[in-house]
Amino acid sequence: MRFDLFHELAMPPLLDRGEARLFDETLGEIAAADALGFGGAWLVEHHFMPGFSHSSKPELVLAACAARTRRLRLGLAVIPLPYHHPVHVAERVATLDLLSGGRLEVGIGRGFSPAEYGAFGARMRESRALVAESLAILRASFSGDPVTFAGAHYRLDGARIVPRALQRPHPPLWAAAVSPESFDWAAREGLGVLVGPFKPWFMTEADIRRYRDAWRRPEPPRIGVTAGVLCLRDGRRARALAAPALSWFYGELMRVTAPVLESLYPSYEHFRQLGRYRRLIGLGARPRVLAAAGMTIVGSPLECIDRIRKLQRAGVTHLLMAIGAGAVATGVVRESLECIAAEVMPAFDAAQDRRG
Repeated sequence: MRFDLFHELAMPPLLDRGEARLFDETLGEIAAADALGFGGAWLVEHHFMPGFSHSSKPELVLAACAARTRRLRLGLAVIPLPYHHPVHVAERVATLDLLSGGRLEVGIGRGFSPAEYGAFGARMRESRALVAESLAILRASFSGDPVTFAGAHYRLDGARIVPRALQRPHPPLWAAAVSPESFDWAAREGLGVLVGPFKPWFMTEADIRRYRDAWRRPEPPRIGVTAGVLCLRDGRRARALAAPALSWFYGELMRVTAPVLESLYPSYEHFRQLGRYRRLIGLGARPRVLAAAGMTIVGSPLECIDRIRKLQRAGVTHLLMAIGAGAVATGVVRESLECIAAEVMPAFDAAQDRRG
């Protein structure tokens, strides 16, 4: 089990902090995690979601992290490929891998926001085809040879894409997975899966079983699960501090995903099915409901260890922790990082394997 951080770069009203302070505190937390022996730090890419996520250019933030850390893996979770030309993606990935000394992890996905698709001129019904073509070009760029590609959306004729990523054969590749079909596709492509906080655990656990059953590669599958986490030596205090933070985060998550949960967009039918659970979680942003659904990890070290062991038994290899869900003070985040490093990670023999 690798213990990583996960950041939306949120600006909840309960913290009353500006963007400059948000970025400064986040960089400090990630540097502290590096010193404490955590495995990685992941940033999302979202657009037009003020409050919930100010992480619109995660590669720039990760470049700053690369200069402040020495061992921590740095992850993009995820690049929504339909919004970007694949040559730009390949160039940014290679540059960041070089700047970080070969510590980059690359997550790809389709994105889920109709507003983002509209702004960037992409069609949601074409999302799977766009991802497939972009991934093919990204993979071809890793060889350093000229790239020739002819698809329905992109054409390249001997393009010499520079620079070249440092890791060989390439940085670890991951895919965001929500629908069962995405887990099947990721297994066929040999990609790790990044599972977001959209679903109750019983659904996620079934998806993980499906993915592991579909895996046909000699190397073991990589499974990353994102969760809102707050672990403190005093479990009652952890729950008291986490309650408003997690309620805000999951309430905002339901708000920003509502357009696709409530409408039937082509190739996003599974999101509509998830809409059945929206009322539960929308009440739901109630901490007890979230905990019962297995979507959060909050409490004392022993309580958190018990919950994480369930993830490990299901095959989860990477825990992406949104410490305080971006909605607790940075001092509490650092306290939780120290508690996890001292009392939780040793229970998993987590001298972190930073190769991903």
